[in-house]
Amino acid sequence: MMLLGKFIQPVLNLKKLSTPGACRHFWGWLNAVFNKVDYERIQAVGPDRAASEWLLRCGALVRFQGYDKWQHDYNGLPTGPLGKYKIQAIDATESCIMYRGFDYLDGLKHVEEIKLSNCIYIQDECLQRISETESLQKSLLRLMIISCGNVTDKGIIALHKLTKLEYLFLSDLPGIREKETTVQILKKSMPSLELELDLE
Repeated sequence: MMLLGKFIQPVLNLKKLSTPGACRHFWGWLNAVFNKVDYERIQAVGPDRAASEWLLRCGALVRFQGYDKWQHDYNGLPTGPLGKYKIQAIDATESCIMYRGFDYLDGLKHVEEIKLSNCIYIQDECLQRISETESLQKSLLRLMIISCGNVTDKGIIALHKLTKLEYLFLSDLPGIREKETTVQILKKSMPSLELELDLE
């Protein structure tokens, strides 16, 4: 009877998790764990390797400088001398990256392209953090923000610090309520920016 009790209790606990609220809470907690920054790891393997591990752990893809292939398998990340592989592009489509993990972006000096699509945790603070990251201010050329429901005009306007940005694509962002004003502010602060919009 005692042995049976050891098996029944975990099953009962799993039933509690099956309610929608509990399940949502569990996944939110797990995603927060995935986004926790390991500063010792950054020191040990360098910013590009550590950021690659973070991004892939969260379901994003990375492409390294000089390579055409997108890396999607955490266990398939290439090994080699420290600093050999530099992130050139990030595709965070449907990933769970969140503000908590954005310290991994510090020190990435070769990122030219970022795509944020259907990212439920991306919000204005994330875009502001990208815009204030010195290394990205010097390298980022293309940025796409698509179907990120928590992004508002404030987050888009914060991108004005990305002075090297050449192309910005904005699509399906219901949080943008002052489209014309936001566009004017961006055009004034970034006159050479190619801005493509697919907004209601």
